[in-house]
Amino acid sequence: MKRITLLLVGILSSLSAIAQQDAQTSMYFFNPLQYNPAYAGTRQSLHITGVTRAQWVGWDGAPNTQFLSAHAPVIRKNIGVGLNMAYDKIGSRSGFNAMANFAYHMRLNKDLRLSLGLSAGLQQYGYDFTGLIVTDPNDVNYTTNYSKTRANMGFGSYLFGERFYAGLSLPRLIKRNIDNNTGDAYLQRHLYLTGGYVHPINSILDLKPSILLKYTANGPAIADINFSAHLYKTFWVGLLYRTTDCIGFNFAYQFKDICTAGYAFDIPLNGKFLNQWGTHEIMVSFDLNGKNNAVQSPRYF
Repeated sequence: MKRITLLLVGILSSLSAIAQQDAQTSMYFFNPLQYNPAYAGTRQSLHITGVTRAQWVGWDGAPNTQFLSAHAPVIRKNIGVGLNMAYDKIGSRSGFNAMANFAYHMRLNKDLRLSLGLSAGLQQYGYDFTGLIVTDPNDVNYTTNYSKTRANMGFGSYLFGERFYAGLSLPRLIKRNIDNNTGDAYLQRHLYLTGGYVHPINSILDLKPSILLKYTANGPAIADINFSAHLYKTFWVGLLYRTTDCIGFNFAYQFKDICTAGYAFDIPLNGKFLNQWGTHEIMVSFDLNGKNNAVQSPRYF
């Protein structure tokens, strides 16, 4: 039964990877630096975010992902710098990215700013088949491990105001080979288009729709559509729909303008719902400001 489950995980993960290879997250709106280097420094504070995600809980070898990012403004707050990392493991395969980010912020008018960003770093991919049970023990491809680390770079743009944002990014510009045998497997380029808007209803309630559109060559575009309500300037509650994949809900609470903690739960809409307990994601972020730095509160993005 365990081998059957691992096989199903591998097949379904491979089908998903045809379109998307980057690690997935449901609370994308809390960690834009993960896919757009132009976001660095736009919060006007030292901002640190950590995310852990367990997908298809109950299945052996199901995807498990962690994200960590930190960024801050420097030099009169017209420049932002940051670092983001991601670790993703599916079965016997794993991937790790570590990218440094640089962004320049331009003021277009009183209410609107444009940020242009670059990133550079390392991208690692590998597998370890030594712990698997195979039918042919003489097949060296399934009794060894393999790892490759390569340099990569990315680009992004981010247009934002007090209640609006839009972004376009290619976090990894270079298409990298990841196969040590045939040379036919590549880490593809991923294009991200994102946007969001906050609509105030009254002093208690704000509404925030947002979208993250992901596209990879030879695969369909995937859209994460989220609709959130912001209550009393401290509590977020939202609904998510990911095209062809899942629906979910999320909520977050902000503690005294310093810390925000959130949770998301996804329910699959296809055959992946059998014998598993959904996808769970936990996020924690911190905004750390100097004594002389006044920062708008609440921060919507």
